[in-house]
Amino acid sequence: MVSGDESCRIEPHIEGMMELTLIHQQNSAWLEGVPGEAWMATLGDLDRLIEACFSNGVQAALLYAANLTPAFFDLSSGEAGAIMQKLRTYRLRLAVVYNPDEVQFSRRFGELLTDERGAADFGLFTSWQAAQAWLCRSS
Repeated sequence: MVSGDESCRIEPHIEGMMELTLIHQQNSAWLEGVPGEAWMATLGDLDRLIEACFSNGVQAALLYAANLTPAFFDLSSGEAGAIMQKLRTYRLRLAVVYNPDEVQFSRRFGELLTDERGAADFGLFTSWQAAQAWLCRSS
């Protein structure tokens, strides 16, 4: 693999550009969102992430809570399930980094996390280091 990081940009359905960084570490590669940057306004914006993954030859993404749809952590919205299912369809893994002081899970989202514990295609982490380690371990 090529060493170093590269940037690419994708255009979401909301104003502005989403910058993704192509990360190569320990024989793994993924696209990483920008911490604190909101960009996935609708489920349709997920298609651009999938396109970017395929265009860059990676099978994983590391996103931050702010990068996701506004209701991702409310399981009743259906957004988390739709995103996870679509990524599974394309065999793409997703690591999400969140701050527990800023993100409120619905009760049902907590149940989803219990079901997903140990999954190779979705992980939720409180630090970039833990997400990075999971991506490198499960590639």
